[in-house]
Amino acid sequence: MSTRRDFITLLGGAAMAWPRMTRAQQGATKRIGVLMTGSEAQARLTAFVQGLQQLGWTVGQNIQVDYRWGSGNADALRKYAAELIALAPHVMMVDGSTAVVALQAAGSKVPIVFGAVIDPVGGGFVESLARPGGDVTGFLMYEYGISGKWLELLKEIAPRVTRAAVLRDVAIAAGSGQLGAIQSVAPQLGVETHPVGVRDANEIERGIAAFARGSNGGLIVTGSGLAVIHRDLMVTLAARHKLPAVYYRRLYVTDGGLISYGPDRVDQYRSAAGYVDRILNGEKPADLPVQAPTKYQLAINLKTARALGLTVPSTLLAIADEVIECGASYSSHFQPRQMGTSCIKSVWDAPSQTLWVHPSFTPHSITSSATNRMSRLIVSPTSLAAFTLMTSSNLVGRSTGKSAGFAPLSILSTYVAVRRNRSSRFAP
Repeated sequence: MSTRRDFITLLGGAAMAWPRMTRAQQGATKRIGVLMTGSEAQARLTAFVQGLQQLGWTVGQNIQVDYRWGSGNADALRKYAAELIALAPHVMMVDGSTAVVALQAAGSKVPIVFGAVIDPVGGGFVESLARPGGDVTGFLMYEYGISGKWLELLKEIAPRVTRAAVLRDVAIAAGSGQLGAIQSVAPQLGVETHPVGVRDANEIERGIAAFARGSNGGLIVTGSGLAVIHRDLMVTLAARHKLPAVYYRRLYVTDGGLISYGPDRVDQYRSAAGYVDRILNGEKPADLPVQAPTKYQLAINLKTARALGLTVPSTLLAIADEVIECGASYSSHFQPRQMGTSCIKSVWDAPSQTLWVHPSFTPHSITSSATNRMSRLIVSPTSLAAFTLMTSSNLVGRSTGKSAGFAPLSILSTYVAVRRNRSSRFAP
């Protein structure tokens, strides 16, 4: 499988065009324009190109991909949208509502496949999910029903919560839709909801500070472009006011937030390649229904839970896809070096029975290239608690200057066991 460096390198957020390669096939080359926003773009783009490859499309042979990244800035998105339209692509792959708006404002008549749009009907992009009816189709960020599950998670991880501040963007239809779904389940959970606007940093800070004066409070951050722009502030304020918070994306949890539940966005972009393929082969966006996510991820930050005085229920750990925790989770004979946040990021991949951990916590201080910052732990078939650290060719042991090869590493069985018993209890 190709790594991210085989795909593209983002240089300071600058716009880039896909490099041309020697054509290895006869026939007209199709052109795809890609307009991205937000963070974690490389992983999504890599999945998109891999999806195209599986369908017979190869960059430099029968397709060319022109790429722009707008970082959520409206002016930059309009500029990049115009640039991409001028290149006359056969189809556009775009990320989020703001990118769709930018293309439409630029007068685009090019077929558009979007990803991560919460309410394409409310946004006026499609006539209905089943029958888009125009030049636009794609993949929902999630359905409104998932918003109610955020409140369920908040009550499970912090049972004393009786008040929840819901951060939402009042300027978009999705803001009201997500709030409504949360309010619909609040009475049966015994929780009062308090909407908080996210127009700017001052509104967010004032709203959370006022809410925090009461007791037994918690936060829910709903999806919007503004929520991404102000995510650092939201995580900081939740910590400052000791408020347990649930987020709609794992991005917040890796930045220090408590817990998140949302779609696997990388998987969505792999699926989006299928729609791009169908359009390139003559199908119309109007005939391709908007699809909802099929894979969701639950992420928990145990360091943040401890800072809030919370004990994460084993029922949640049992279904977590990702856990961020400190070295105390490891057996006593292994003393991890304390780097960065002093916590390790672990990702359990059930299909491959693999636990991925940050290399700063390997026994031999294993480092890696910029494109592979996770070491791989393979489950021992003889013991749930026994793992073997397996390094790939680009992982080198600093202490010896040679390939680290295999090194024994044991982890508490309780830590491993919860990942072997995952369920789909929160699947929509």
